[in-house]
Amino acid sequence: MELRTTRFGTITIADDRMITFPKGLLGFSSFTRYCLLQPNDDAAFFWLQCVDEPGLAFVVADPSLFFPDYSAPIRPEQMQDMDLGRLEDAQVFVIVNKVNESLTANLQGPLVINVVNKKGEQLVLADKRWTTRHHVMTVGRRVQAASA
Repeated sequence: MELRTTRFGTITIADDRMITFPKGLLGFSSFTRYCLLQPNDDAAFFWLQCVDEPGLAFVVADPSLFFPDYSAPIRPEQMQDMDLGRLEDAQVFVIVNKVNESLTANLQGPLVINVVNKKGEQLVLADKRWTTRHHVMTVGRRVQAASA
């Protein structure tokens, strides 16, 4: 499938890379079809690109890379909504944002994807340990080398 994006131009994605969020994402309920773009083989951050809106894309990451004790409890009705038979078939991502000089992750609203059927849902966790802007890392401005 050819996909038009504002960030990457027109790209080709395989049909099996399509992820459906039947309920959409929080604030974007009318957009349900996305694909996961991996910049390179060892990338820690990915793009979740909307298929139907070229300008809608989110930076996402696997939260276990930054928070080893993080878990997203999935209720039985959520498993049923995603046709998720086994927890082992779930992949969890979180949306990452840059706020001033920090990268933050929405750990209260993880994205859970059934890797078998590519159906996903954004959960809303009640666990107050995690926030919608949980600090991941500090990023600095690029420093230009002084010319001689």
